[in-house]
Amino acid sequence: MSRFDDNEGYLTGLRMPRYVEDALKGANMADANKQATKVITDEVRLSFVHALEPDSFDGGEPKYSVAVLIPKDNKALLGKIKTAIDAAKEYGKTAKWNGKIPKDLDTPIHDGDDTDYEGYEGMIYIRANSIKKPGIIDRYKQPVTDSNGIYSGCYGRVSINFYPYNAKGHKGVAAGLNNIQVLRDGEPFGGRSSAEHDFDDDFCDQYESEDPFEGDEGLNDLLGL
Repeated sequence: MSRFDDNEGYLTGLRMPRYVEDALKGANMADANKQATKVITDEVRLSFVHALEPDSFDGGEPKYSVAVLIPKDNKALLGKIKTAIDAAKEYGKTAKWNGKIPKDLDTPIHDGDDTDYEGYEGMIYIRANSIKKPGIIDRYKQPVTDSNGIYSGCYGRVSINFYPYNAKGHKGVAAGLNNIQVLRDGEPFGGRSSAEHDFDDDFCDQYESEDPFEGDEGLNDLLGL
């Protein structure tokens, strides 16, 4: 038969110790928070891609990162992101900010119309980063391992986790980069062009119309055949 001893603070008999129950409750809450603050986008465009190798900004710790461009008329996705950020704020209220959500929090949400970056007009953009390398696959779920498969300007889906922070006097919600799925090519940003674009002309038509055996007689004379 089960007994509970309040003085010792644990359960004996058929029930588990109280500290184990408390730990499990905390783990369940943490898992629930991760799900509430996680968003997997539909198709978005990628910019400032540093997903294969980490990059350091202003001498800081090298991180993997990407800017996610979302059309302003994609209300469904933007709604999911807002809900996830609100969940991160609620979590941060107790975990980071002493029971109160600060005013004027920094967020990873930015208006593309406020920048001169190529392709940002009419977009909302989010900077997501991680010290761990993200998993990267293509639409066939095969690994992407080089810059021909992922680059600034391509289209894909991104798994993001929003989290609160309080560091060096700054308080806010940031976007953690989890994984990326590349869906299709796009016009590269920053002047990088594809081979198909560079050689999109009729130059090669002259070779297709030539007789591949033309000139064999001169060759035969040269070889004494």
